[in-house]
Amino acid sequence: MSYSIGQVAAQLGISIDTIRYYDKEGLLPFIKRNGNGRRIFSDNDIHLMRTIICLKNAGVPVTEIADFIQMRLQGDSTLKKRYQLLKLHETNLRAQINDLQDTLCYLKFKEWYFTTAIDAGTEKIHFTPNTNEVVPNLAEQYSKHLNDTGQFEELTRFKSIKDYRNRGGH
Repeated sequence: MSYSIGQVAAQLGISIDTIRYYDKEGLLPFIKRNGNGRRIFSDNDIHLMRTIICLKNAGVPVTEIADFIQMRLQGDSTLKKRYQLLKLHETNLRAQINDLQDTLCYLKFKEWYFTTAIDAGTEKIHFTPNTNEVVPNLAEQYSKHLNDTGQFEELTRFKSIKDYRNRGGH
């Protein structure tokens, strides 16, 4: 079956302009054109475009995606190289996900900080008396809150964040 650029855009949830950009950047050398010069997409083309979108969403630079597509067109002789490229980006993506999870965990800590201060009507509940400095055991207070409320996965992540004991502030 063949599809128009509009049908492909709708099916993949991307804009026609994005498809044109991918084509301009050399990511779609496999796309055929009809007698009027319009792009004609096959089911296999859509499969390859899903791969392109996945790689793009994983943060792979356009130049590397173009290299990947060229290797795909070269066939079996590039299987190992393509696999290695995917594994490299999987590792990078997992590290980014972990960093984002740590960031989210810290954000939740800060939300607790502000919620408790709002409930008390003052941020001073988190300060050493007669100073503007956060109490040294603030992270432990939050850890206790997580434990007391049964948020054990969050507690484990919070404790694993490097230097979590030194995280505080306002």
